[in-house]
Amino acid sequence: MAMNVTQKLIKDHLLSGEMIPGKEIGIKIDQTLTQDATGTMVMLELEAMGLDYAKTEASAQYVDHNLIQVDSKNPDDHLFLQSAARRFGLHYSKPGNGVSHPVHMQRLARPGKTLLGSDSHTCANGCMGMLAMGAGGIDVAMAIAGEPFYVKMPKVWGIELIGEMPEWVSAKDIIFELLRRYDVKGGVGRVLEYYGPGLKNLSAMDRHVIANMGAELGATGTVFPSDKEIKRFLKEQDREGDWTELQADKGATYDLSDKINLSELEPLIAKPSSPGNVVSVREVAGEPIYQSYVGSSANPGFRDFAIASEIVKGKQIADGISFDINPTSRQMLTDLVNEGHIANLLQAGGRLHQAGCNGCIGMGQAPASGRNSLRTTPRNFPGRSGTREDSVFLCSPETAAASALTGTITDPRTLDMDYPKIKDPKKPTIDLNLLENPLPPEEARKVELYKGPNIASIPEMDELPDQLEVPILLKMGDNISTDEILAGGARVLPYRSNLPEISKFTFEIIDETYYERGIDSRDQGGHAIIGGSNYGQGSSREHAALAPRYLGLRVALVKDFARIHWQNLVNFGILPITFVNEGDYDNIVQGDVLVFADLRTKIQQGNEFSIRIKGKDQEINVRHTLSERQIEMVLKGGLINWVKDRSKNHG
Repeated sequence: MAMNVTQKLIKDHLLSGEMIPGKEIGIKIDQTLTQDATGTMVMLELEAMGLDYAKTEASAQYVDHNLIQVDSKNPDDHLFLQSAARRFGLHYSKPGNGVSHPVHMQRLARPGKTLLGSDSHTCANGCMGMLAMGAGGIDVAMAIAGEPFYVKMPKVWGIELIGEMPEWVSAKDIIFELLRRYDVKGGVGRVLEYYGPGLKNLSAMDRHVIANMGAELGATGTVFPSDKEIKRFLKEQDREGDWTELQADKGATYDLSDKINLSELEPLIAKPSSPGNVVSVREVAGEPIYQSYVGSSANPGFRDFAIASEIVKGKQIADGISFDINPTSRQMLTDLVNEGHIANLLQAGGRLHQAGCNGCIGMGQAPASGRNSLRTTPRNFPGRSGTREDSVFLCSPETAAASALTGTITDPRTLDMDYPKIKDPKKPTIDLNLLENPLPPEEARKVELYKGPNIASIPEMDELPDQLEVPILLKMGDNISTDEILAGGARVLPYRSNLPEISKFTFEIIDETYYERGIDSRDQGGHAIIGGSNYGQGSSREHAALAPRYLGLRVALVKDFARIHWQNLVNFGILPITFVNEGDYDNIVQGDVLVFADLRTKIQQGNEFSIRIKGKDQEINVRHTLSERQIEMVLKGGLINWVKDRSKNHG
């Protein structure tokens, strides 16, 4: 049977289940990626599991999010992560080396492999002919320990690219076009696979840009073929031996199909405060801005910075504009310096920051209040920038640079200049120091974990009760992101390894009273939350499930879930259920008490059951989509308890 690239990747790694869309499958994971905002918890989980040494072909721990060192918390955690990487046999990338996704692409990514990362933008490495997916940290910890990764078999969405991009249009506009058509839920339950003649003019890093923001469509992953361009890229990285060709078979079909004519694209932009709020740049041209920001994992390539450099070369940015330059890897930064592009950007008035995530995760570079920020980042969820009432637009490097010059949102096609032609460095830098290699097992076993005073163990969690009466502490609308459930940024992320402290920020963007009310409910049997569609979109951070669980959350009842957050809820013993009749959402108010009778029996006997609203003559029907394995996990109170119980039984 003719197969597409995604099907080949899954078939080659399938350990359990059938390749039927919607059915749970278990797949072998070859590589893992963790970063410091989520990796500290992963390393604590590995310690709790008693892991001796990583079972994967390659696993890497990156420090790219929490780089600001205003006190000892972040540097202490960096030392902990380095010691854990050495103890468990992982590669380690130190602060300043760059963002995990492009560094992994440069140094470790290999066509034909699977990659699981505790960061939702891990899907960026699908540009290399890999099946690359984001997941919660504990799922990644299990993969490092050699366990399968369980996911529902996705539909494969074939997207044919034809034509050639016009001047002033780049890869960011391709993914914006899909977001314009389908919004932030368009890829749920799907892997996006790109093919067609339009690929020939897309570099490996262009493909990275597109694959990265597949996460913003809610996709399980994004896959590109491994072709001559990927071979060229690996040769440039002195890794040509890692290349293997991987293309769809002749006659391969897709579950869904679409086509983009690149020749018809124009510069696009996502308005506040959703990556799916896409319009043409000309529609919002003239809006004043405070900030223009180039970089992040969504535009990490040499070309993305070089094009901005050439646009502003010999000019000055507009008065009062903060023009922020965020290089994405030390290797890339070296090339930009050698080619004179950093000098161009600085002389024009740019502000150069260290290689890392920085403002993308709200770690510095927050915009002024009441002003517009223009960013090449992947997300503009409310408050993610670090400014609570922010107004963030997402755009391409061309639009960001053009707008920095004028001080207003500017269609780059209106600039009085020719479109710059960018040349790659003749001899690109190869920085083998971006990753510290794993220690051999015998040396790794001698390493002691360094734990600073900010690291706290994960508390034990009880099993799911059979009888449950829980008040609804919060009712929310559609598209609630994990940034709104538990914010990132310099105030919050330093507590990523201290659950009691980080839980104090839970839902604060939505309701500042939630923490106190959650603490009160915890001793009285817990509580529930109600949400709309696409609940939990965005970041893979498992703290957005773990912190509410710590505060007593037992049930999340919503219209539908984003994939990674749904899995994280299961992993920490929170029952994720949806309305059978979405109209019931309107009949429930914050403060209502949900009554669950014979709950453990009901979720084992079927996918649908009824619950009662206390004090009202009202029942509502709900459903779950848990596999038998996940039902066991929820009943036990989460994955950690499930693993411990399995170890006892096998012991």
